[in-house]
Amino acid sequence: MRLTSTAAGRDGEASSTRAVYVISVAAELAGVHPQTLRIYERKGLLDPARTHGGIRRYSEADIEQLRRIQDLTAAGINLEGVRRILALELQLESLAAELDRVRSEAREAVLRTHQLYRRDLVPVKSNRLPATWQGTRR
Repeated sequence: MRLTSTAAGRDGEASSTRAVYVISVAAELAGVHPQTLRIYERKGLLDPARTHGGIRRYSEADIEQLRRIQDLTAAGINLEGVRRILALELQLESLAAELDRVRSEAREAVLRTHQLYRRDLVPVKSNRLPATWQGTRR
């Protein structure tokens, strides 16, 4: 994650991706030691934004990620397992979004097809067909 310039929301609250917390505050919010954040970054579990001076800045999304990592490690999963789980969750989220997009496109295609149907055609019951047509029916 990189330092974002996301504008504040309508009610003035900062976006969850806006990197505002220094490492000590982020560590306190997540309930871990600052060195733990550095380890997580080194292991590829976190990618905090950095200022022009190279200082790490963490967003609300980063803090939520830290809490998720803490939950997984508390459940006995090692850091490599956590990394894989987080990658799979990200992939699942991406695939779910793609599935939603494809379903929406399919619905629109069905609606367009239905609009092309000829409305002047009406079904005819088979007992009303001429006798010569009824014998050729399969």
